[in-house]
Amino acid sequence: MTSTEPSGPTTSLDELAAQLREQLGEDAVPWVPDAGYGADRAVRPEAGARFVLVLPRDVDGVQTTMRLASSTGTPVVPRGAGSGLSGGAAARDGVIVLGLERLTTIREIDLLDEIAVVEAGVITADLSTALAPHGVFYAPDPASVAISTIGGNIATNAGGLHCAKYGVTRESVLALEVVLADGNLLRTGHRSIKGVTGLDLTQLLIGSEGTLAVVVAATVRIHPLPVARRTVLARFPSAAQAAAGVGAISRSPVRPAATELLDAGTLADIDAYTGARIADGDNAMLLIELDGYGIEEQAADLVRTLTGAGAAVRVIEDETEAEKLWELRRSSRAAGGGRARLGEDVAVPKSRLAEVLAELEVIGRRHGVRTSVVAHAGDGNLHPGFSMPGVPEDPAAELPAAILDAADDLVRMALDLGGTISGEHGIGSAKQHWLDLELSPDSRALQRRLKDAFDPQHLLNPGKAL
Repeated sequence: MTSTEPSGPTTSLDELAAQLREQLGEDAVPWVPDAGYGADRAVRPEAGARFVLVLPRDVDGVQTTMRLASSTGTPVVPRGAGSGLSGGAAARDGVIVLGLERLTTIREIDLLDEIAVVEAGVITADLSTALAPHGVFYAPDPASVAISTIGGNIATNAGGLHCAKYGVTRESVLALEVVLADGNLLRTGHRSIKGVTGLDLTQLLIGSEGTLAVVVAATVRIHPLPVARRTVLARFPSAAQAAAGVGAISRSPVRPAATELLDAGTLADIDAYTGARIADGDNAMLLIELDGYGIEEQAADLVRTLTGAGAAVRVIEDETEAEKLWELRRSSRAAGGGRARLGEDVAVPKSRLAEVLAELEVIGRRHGVRTSVVAHAGDGNLHPGFSMPGVPEDPAAELPAAILDAADDLVRMALDLGGTISGEHGIGSAKQHWLDLELSPDSRALQRRLKDAFDPQHLLNPGKAL
């Protein structure tokens, strides 16, 4: 066995499936698994990959699966909803794909402690829907909020639109229940807000992409629903000027719940994809949400700040219009289809946003590719898109070299500016070739030793993240 790969299963897939059906029931192990379970939204499974799909109904079922995997040396790919964008849930030949989608119990809502205890398969939006009648909500809201699961969000430390004010997933998770590679159940963290006993295994596991343990439940923080919300739309002559507007907000007393930047290319793609009419020439847009008390005062301060930064500003009074704008923003990454395209995920300090956006146009011209960008500008997380309109989309084909070279330039620029190769989508299998640019040899070696400690046989999500 090498340091990075399992030695290989000692039992055939058919035998594994038979044993799992006997222990978990036939409905938990489909006879012919849907091929879609072998992929996420960006990365397909290995060509010809065969896998056993296991869909346990409870934590005991997850433990049973992991015990069998451990005893037979079978690799396991944990999976939430498959909404990831880095290949973290993509299958390879000979694995068990362990789907957590049936673990959907919201075990507890405690308003006094301001926590909820939820299982890994709970859809992120469904949690806030369940919390709303109690006057509270769960803050993390990735663009895939309607389909992604709490467990998947934890595995990738997912971000979202409201990170600028409420933080990413790790800021909302107090404790975890995880199943280790040998099938044992481990509880980490605290129900209390404070707690410093021992090493912080909860934070170590958040963002580990299923390579250290399988998340089955979490204790998460909840917040009172804001007494008011207000959407503000600001248009700037260019994306770089919109980034300067973000800097102006940072210097003001206003702290928006969400600050999203959409450049002219993204706005044009949204219009073409949806039939909306939000593009306005070469203008870029900041879409901003305010929440909480003093909403009128917040809005007035924000309008003054953005106007002073050169924006044409409009406060959206109509809630229906505001909801439509936010829905268009959430669907923006799906726009621009029908051509060879790569969506990226990098993050930089907010102060360097304008530099990234200006250099992005240079990168596009250098490689002859079309660029666009949508960004969680409030926390410096950008999702640039690289596309070639004349090259048709073909999921089975390799992306053109020009697009891959442009993405490489982007990633290296983000690192040069003090940023990171992935803001929220994770490394998976798609971004591993850049890991050595960001992590030192000592850091990589230490992380491999942690992997050895959690998963001695290297069965969990092999070939991903680390």
